[in-house]
Amino acid sequence: MDENNIQIFEDKKIRTAWNETEEEWYFSVVDVIEVLTDSNEPRRYWSDLKRKLKKEGASSQLYEKFVQLKMKSHKDGKSYKTDVANTEQLLRIIQSIPSPKAEPFKMWLAEVGRERIEETIDPELTVERALETYLKKGYSREWINQRLQAIQVRKELTDERDTHGVKQGVEYAILTDEITKAWSGMTTRQYKNLKGLKKENLRDNMSTLELVLNMLAEATTTEISKEQNPQTFAENRSVAREGGEVAGNARKDIEERTGRPVITSKNATVFSNLISDMIESDYSESNNK
Repeated sequence: MDENNIQIFEDKKIRTAWNETEEEWYFSVVDVIEVLTDSNEPRRYWSDLKRKLKKEGASSQLYEKFVQLKMKSHKDGKSYKTDVANTEQLLRIIQSIPSPKAEPFKMWLAEVGRERIEETIDPELTVERALETYLKKGYSREWINQRLQAIQVRKELTDERDTHGVKQGVEYAILTDEITKAWSGMTTRQYKNLKGLKKENLRDNMSTLELVLNMLAEATTTEISKEQNPQTFAENRSVAREGGEVAGNARKDIEERTGRPVITSKNATVFSNLISDMIESDYSESNNK
């Protein structure tokens, strides 16, 4: 776990910790309860809530996955063990808190659930919503088109892996690392660290050129897999490395011809600001003509 971080919500502090291995934020439960309920005794509130949920037969998995971390007290600055919850657990807890401040979270959960059902019935809605989300975040349409294409390329690679018995989870992560390292020279985590990312999606923080090379690596891996028909995880790993190397050679050629590195530390925030600056500049120029 990284050192404790403080998140501010409505002028109140919420202690958090980042687990780099799991790529997961953990939140102090009592801090969240204090924010949502304005209780003067959030620890007692949490203790009572746990007993109530257990009595009502709430899923035992909710409690089995709870961990305690040492966090600095707001009062005396000393570190004490406290219950923490990841995002999924926290949302389940919030659903059990009768607080006006919890309602936006509950409404959001209901909306997400409704959209997921609609997308299952009509998969095209997934693409439409992705397009709308990226536009709201400030991405250019050119970048969005590449990103949506990258999603399709990734889906084709996933389908190919499934036919060869690759297990989702750890094995997928290892193969992704092989591809990423072969074309970029870095593991996925090193690449994220370069861009200052934690849980954010790496592809959402790539430049157009980075995205294209990553697509080339994955598309090539898919084609090589179809030709070589790998039967073991070791063979799939070798295929992933080969596919990544094709894009890696392309990256080196581009860098040699342009004299500039392809890999950039810029992330989505920087890209969004650059796009906004360009739009404002074009608007100002058109008004001054």
